[in-house]
Amino acid sequence: MRIHFIAIGGAIMHSLAIELKKMGHTVTGSDDVIYEPAKSNLLKYNLLPDEEGWYPDNIHLNIDLVILGMHAKLDNPELLLTQKMNIPLMSFPEYIFEYSKHKKRIVIAGSHGKTTITSMILHVLHDNNMKVDYLLGAKIDSIKNLVSLENNDVIVIEGDEYFSSALDKRSKFMHYNPDILVVSGVEWDHVNVFPTLDLYQDTFRNILNITCEKSKQIFYCGDDDFLSDFLTNTNYITPYYLPKYKIKNNQFLIEYDSKEIPLNIFGKHNLYNLEAARLVALRLGVSESQFYKSIQSFQGAEKRLNLIKNNPLKNSAVFYDFAHSPSKVAATINAVKELFPNRYLVACLQLYTFSSLDINFMPNYANVFKDADEVWIYVDEISMQQKNQKNIPDGFLLDVICHNQIRIIKDKNGLKKYLYDFQFKNSNLLLMSSGNFSNINLMAAFSE
Repeated sequence: MRIHFIAIGGAIMHSLAIELKKMGHTVTGSDDVIYEPAKSNLLKYNLLPDEEGWYPDNIHLNIDLVILGMHAKLDNPELLLTQKMNIPLMSFPEYIFEYSKHKKRIVIAGSHGKTTITSMILHVLHDNNMKVDYLLGAKIDSIKNLVSLENNDVIVIEGDEYFSSALDKRSKFMHYNPDILVVSGVEWDHVNVFPTLDLYQDTFRNILNITCEKSKQIFYCGDDDFLSDFLTNTNYITPYYLPKYKIKNNQFLIEYDSKEIPLNIFGKHNLYNLEAARLVALRLGVSESQFYKSIQSFQGAEKRLNLIKNNPLKNSAVFYDFAHSPSKVAATINAVKELFPNRYLVACLQLYTFSSLDINFMPNYANVFKDADEVWIYVDEISMQQKNQKNIPDGFLLDVICHNQIRIIKDKNGLKKYLYDFQFKNSNLLLMSSGNFSNINLMAAFSE
């Protein structure tokens, strides 16, 4: 097939484009802006557009299919011409379902943890030489591309609740029709798409109801209030809970079969994720002993509580995490503090998402920093302008966030100064953002 991608620069979109080219399809694409690592990845496979922008000449009757990315707007000239010429058009979740409709589909959903759960499953399967197709939201060491479509009998899909495309406001996971569904938890997010908590919960009600009606397997976090109230446990609806664990020598250990299983990950939220991954892995034929043996080498997904710098001589470290919603921020802070209870913890959060920059949503962050000793709030005014958000007064932030040690940082140079001046002495710095801290080279900031 000849396939054209409108908005090829997205993480999943460019990964899918690469995979389809590797499968033998003729692939082209366009986008008005393409960032790294997508730019280098597309260039490697000769898929990088000659120029950034939208060009109607890209659309012609020789194209068999157009895949529409979420980034493209309704007035996109390539989209308009595609519709006018009646060329088959799909969003990427629609394409993934069409490809996998005769496979066993495992969908990992939830407001938090879905990338890590999916990564854990793939890591364990890979470690035990079990092949599946997959769609993953962030890179892990054992895989080369975020999408793999090798015509295996099973596909593991990270199921996002965000809308599918400008033409289709349904959540992406609504397309997948799962045989096994995991829901890690439901906490209000994406206020630009779901302006109320009830609307946000509705999309999870929909996927849960559809899966229940077909008597398919559901695994869910039993400690999540929404899920535990909404679901009734049956032989195919199964809750999971926090497993027994210990902390020794700054390491989390799972208690299993009278043994202590050392982990490379830490934090209660990751132990919940591990339990979800275990249940899915068992359904796919992995034994308990195989799972616990394999999970010990799991290092985590990219930007999920990654260690940037460790200074053992000064009992200090710097961590980076994708955390941005209130529960994610609280869980990540708790994880670092629980692992290093005697170290001074500085928690730095970049307000980057539409939700975090919404002054009506911001009170949800009021109590999430209680386990941190000091708080830095970074508000990149350039990002705010790009999202058409109004400036947030410092006084508002200081009033909303319940903490007595807060610094408000509003420009890139100011943040760089704080980073370069960080004191490595019995202290940890936790950097949290779904953005990129204004493209500051964090590794360089903490180099010797």
